Amino acid sequence: MMSKEKFEISKKEGEHFTLSQLEGEWEGTSKLWFKPDKLEGETKTVGIIRPILGGRFILHEYEGSIGGSPMQGVLILGYHIDRQKAECAWVESFGMGTGIMFSEGTPTEKGFSVLGSYGQDMFPEPWGWRTEFEIVSKDQIIIRAYNIKPGEAETRAVETIYFRKK
Repeated sequence: MMSKEKFEISKKEGEHFTLSQLEGEWEGTSKLWFKPDKLEGETKTVGIIRPILGGRFILHEYEGSIGGSPMQGVLILGYHIDRQKAECAWVESFGMGTGIMFSEGTPTEKGFSVLGSYGQDMFPEPWGWRTEFEIVSKDQIIIRAYNIKPGEAETRAVETIYFRKK
């Protein structure tokens, strides 16, 4: 069981401090690729990232559109101190249907990288989905996602470049 002391240290100078750097109201552009070299679309995206449960996690709510249809998503990201893993649960209205993708990973130099999978009911083998959260500055973050077809190298799928709303 995580000690309160470890959590307080993490909030001041550790991974929970890094999570807190993602907090804010954001707007920017999301790009979508179905094939590695063919940009499918670009949309304005707005999002709010806020702490929940005393800063143990962040909640990212966002919306944009794909092909003219509205798209919404919700992501919970945290850092499990005892396991030393970033953990994420993600739902959205475009590709996940009624499923929840669970991912886990590690802190990076400028944020977090988590890996999950999807398509268990659609494909013989599930595809991987890696998401990176990069803190560029206090006013810019980039969220990148990559598809990983079984036995192949990952390919870009989504890139959201956010700027802090003033």
